[in-house]
Order: sequence, then C-alpha cells, then structure tokens
Amino acid sequence: MRPVARPEFSYREDSGVPRFDETRLLLVMDGECALCSAAARRIARWDHEDRIRIATVQSQLGRGLLLHYGLKPDDPESWLMIKNGRAHGSLDAIVSLGQQIHWSLRPLLILRLLPFGVQDWLYARLARNRYSLFGKGDICALPDPELQRRVIAK
Repeated sequence: MRPVARPEFSYREDSGVPRFDETRLLLVMDGECALCSAAARRIARWDHEDRIRIATVQSQLGRGLLLHYGLKPDDPESWLMIKNGRAHGSLDAIVSLGQQIHWSLRPLLILRLLPFGVQDWLYARLARNRYSLFGKGDICALPDPELQRRVIAK
C-alpha cells in the first residue's frame, strides 16, 4: 500500500506525530517481524555515514506517521521511508533505500522496470506472508548497540 501523497513536511502540523530528527532518513517498520529485524541489523551495519533512523510501527512516532499518511499501523503492508519530508512506501521505496545503503543491492533496480501495480502486488505478497516465511523477532530486543542507537523508541 502506498502512502497518501501529502505536501513535504506535512506531518509537522499533525499533533499525532512526535518531533524527530528530519535531517536523517527515517524508516518506519514492524518491530516484531524477523525479516524487518534482520533488515534493521543490516542497515545498522551498512550505514557508515549514520544517515538512517528507525521507528517501529508499534512506537508513537511510527504509528503517528502511518496514520498521517493514510496507512493502518496493524496492516502488514504498512511501512514508510521518510526522506526530505516526503513519505515513500511499497517496493519502490525498498529499492530506493537499498541503493543508498549498499552496492550489493543495486540489482534490485531491475524491479523499477515493473509497473507500480506489479511492484505493489509483489510487496503485498511478501508483507502479508512475512511472519509465516521468516517468523517473529523484536528489533528493540536485539543486543547490537549500533542498531539500538538508531531505533527511535518514542
């Protein structure tokens, strides 16, 4: 599911969205998903320039942002990447993120050749089945101090 298009930085006017460091790219992902937890650990390892922060869907910030952009916090398809005050979602945002964090993810660019409808369908299949495919985990319970430093708990 793609976020509702809104003007840049529109969340600043939403009382349900706590303030956060807008100078960094912010990811809103499921804190209970093993696939998301693995991705968060990898991001922490590859983000040498310290450009990325992570808010879980379960946090006040994550929930507030999802609701602001018309997404349902309890929907497994809901995730966001906030970059330069704009929200991005679905597979296209994952591909975009991959290009920014590690060269090994460049082959994912091929997915951008697919129409948005196909990208959304692929993402939805993965999102809806991630617990059965990868199990559950807890981003916040991970002992990795580098990841813990990046997770926004509010």
